[in-house]
Amino acid sequence: MCGRYTLTADKGSITKRFNLKDFQGEHSPRYNIAPAQTNPVVVLNKNKERIVFPMRWGLVPGWAKDEKIGYKMINARAETLAEKPSFKNALYHRRCLVPADGYYEWQKPAKPGIRSPFRIVLKSRELFAFAGLWDTWKSGSEKTICTYTIITTEADEVVGKIHPRMPVILRPENEDKWMDPELRDTDSLYRLLNPYPSNLMEMYEVSSLVGGANIDVEEMIKPLK
Repeated sequence: MCGRYTLTADKGSITKRFNLKDFQGEHSPRYNIAPAQTNPVVVLNKNKERIVFPMRWGLVPGWAKDEKIGYKMINARAETLAEKPSFKNALYHRRCLVPADGYYEWQKPAKPGIRSPFRIVLKSRELFAFAGLWDTWKSGSEKTICTYTIITTEADEVVGKIHPRMPVILRPENEDKWMDPELRDTDSLYRLLNPYPSNLMEMYEVSSLVGGANIDVEEMIKPLK
């Protein structure tokens, strides 16, 4: 699964990388994004232009009776998206890009004990996009909440050394396809949800501070000496 990620770039860099028409909401460098927090998500406006809209991590389907279901839906398995009621409609109508420049995963120890966190990044250290889905939900007070989930797939050779799954990092040339509202063919969508080429990625061990959801400091992304 993917339970923490980073977005250390500023608004200008994100705007340029994703060719945004508008960037709604505030943003400052983030070193430890956690579930239930509100973060930048790239969607299309009614003119099919890319914009950033702030959304809460943890998808709450529009039909849900309780928004707490979002805590269980921070990730969605690529292999079963079209089968799950929580994700099927969003797969065809509400796809998004989740900007990031790294994410964290914990290595399972051979014996019971403390798990070591690692940060996974592109070797180029460039911004990238997770494949995501989003939805809107109205509370009893008619307050609308926008939420999202990050799609996961089988891990590549790099991440597979510590965990069997990884978030789907879209290849840049596939981002427009993923966002295309006219694309609704299941097989074509599934073909976009592959592990990122392992030769373009690397990981390194980081501080255990990452485990604290309320801690967000630059020290977290520095390699552990």
